Amino acid sequence: MSLKHFSPIALSALALALSACGGSSEEATTEASTSTPEEVSTIEQRQDNFEEMGDAFKAIRGQLESGEPDFAVLTENATIINTAAQKVSGFFPEGTGMSSGADTEALDVIWEKPEEFTAASDKLVAASETLLAAATVSDLPAFQEAVKGLGGSCKGCHDTFRLDDE
Repeated sequence: MSLKHFSPIALSALALALSACGGSSEEATTEASTSTPEEVSTIEQRQDNFEEMGDAFKAIRGQLESGEPDFAVLTENATIINTAAQKVSGFFPEGTGMSSGADTEALDVIWEKPEEFTAASDKLVAASETLLAAATVSDLPAFQEAVKGLGGSCKGCHDTFRLDDE
């Protein structure tokens, strides 16, 4: 089914959901004097992982907005998102938040409420698996719903665990 059959409102909702998952386009890799080289490396890896996820979402958004999405491209980018999502929880060791002086948007609530952060990370992984499954079987309506779910997962985590600098 072509996206031409969907209303502009539905397409806008999909675009909004996708944009919630994209990270900041700015690279924040400046080492602060209070951070160890290992912490900076972890932060850089974390930021690169989120940037990769954001780039994949941009590619998906472009496909959905094209009117004729290519499921090979959607599957490739859903795979990138799923792989990156599975790495997220490992990129937040203690001491890599804003209070460390590092150039990061990671709020201390990540370490103050680790169970909530783990649940948010698990939700992201589950949502990315749903997205990948829908892409793999070329099910556009299921894929669009999965995009909304993943966007909600990203937004929920950003709202709680990431500095809103915009």
